[in-house]
Amino acid sequence: MNTRIEITKKYATAYAKAGRQQKSAILDAVTDITGWNRDHARQQLMRRTRQPKGRANATVAVIDRRKTKARKYSYDAIKILQYVWSVAGGICGKYLAQAMVDLLNSLEAHNHLVPGQGRYSTNVRDELVSMSPATIDRYLAPARARDTLRGKSATKPGTLLRNSIQVRKAGDEVEAEPGFFEVDTVAHCGPTLKGEFIRSVNYTDMHTGWVYTRAVKNNAAVHIVAACTHFVEAVPYLVTGLDFDNGSEFINHDLIDWAAQRKIFFTRGRPYTKNDQATIESKNNHLVRRYGFYYRYDTTTELGLMTTLWALVNDRLNYFTPTKKPTGYSTDSVGRRKRVYDTPRTPFVRLLDSGILNRKQVAELRAYKAGLDPVHIAAEIDRIQQRLIKLAAGKTARMKREIEAKQALPDSSGIRVRPSRVG
Repeated sequence: MNTRIEITKKYATAYAKAGRQQKSAILDAVTDITGWNRDHARQQLMRRTRQPKGRANATVAVIDRRKTKARKYSYDAIKILQYVWSVAGGICGKYLAQAMVDLLNSLEAHNHLVPGQGRYSTNVRDELVSMSPATIDRYLAPARARDTLRGKSATKPGTLLRNSIQVRKAGDEVEAEPGFFEVDTVAHCGPTLKGEFIRSVNYTDMHTGWVYTRAVKNNAAVHIVAACTHFVEAVPYLVTGLDFDNGSEFINHDLIDWAAQRKIFFTRGRPYTKNDQATIESKNNHLVRRYGFYYRYDTTTELGLMTTLWALVNDRLNYFTPTKKPTGYSTDSVGRRKRVYDTPRTPFVRLLDSGILNRKQVAELRAYKAGLDPVHIAAEIDRIQQRLIKLAAGKTARMKREIEAKQALPDSSGIRVRPSRVG
């Protein structure tokens, strides 16, 4: 190391002042002595002359590769990437890379991105399409944010009719065609389950990943049945089966009779086994909590906003957001078992690939998708979310403070007070 330091100190000044032929000779001498390649030797000699005094005596010149390596993607491409990512709802790089062409086509069709205007151009489009998922995640890392709020579980076992409903377990064979949905409710209760509050009924197709979410006033049977009725009418294909948890909002005569009238297969998971409904449990977080937050909603105004919000979110996730499905297991180089997934695709594409739709249905869905404006969807989602935050954030925080204050007080029921003697 000392030899290399002395060599670079000796030749650095001469190299900076030398001509082209002399520089080549100096590089030959330095590479022969140090064993460096010519590029590294050149960088060391140039950096040595720029280093502060004192540091040059301690070590070989430190080279910041981030400054010497040319940027592969332009600044315009990075700014457009951030814009597309925000319009797509902040999805990860693996999904955004798969959806990039579709999103750019839609943004161009609605004149939100016009080649030659602003930072967007054909070269920028080519850069965006060529970006790898890891590169996308790296460039978007500063823009990501986290939410610290958390929710509570509101599922209560329903003993009525439970044993008469078939159990569907984790690991059971996956349905070969679209139409079988996992269903769950999410409580928008804030920090406490006391009182009446809005709930979201969440549906997810096990084959295509198609989602449908609807807000209801509470978990009374009349509201759950109404939500299921809206669901089967809104989904663009036949619903063949529903899989619920053991909550009393699902395990009741009203809903079972409703399913029987429509010849919809009815199953349930095992009690206290979330793996039996892993898909919908994941959607509860990625869909309901991500877009609806963890605040308490309990007013008619908030119910209307939630209903409008879920319609927009469903369109975004079904038509513009790719998802991946597990296809099996494999082992890595050291024999560890790992999950294998397919190529991410949107539920819309998966539905078309399934082949269950006729030509008229396909044409209707394509026309509906062509009329969707991702920028309008993003703007409306943001507007509704800001409105919900304004309505619910304050009261949720007050409820949390009240609960914490009550929990901080000691329980005086078991304290014996000794009377004092007078006189």
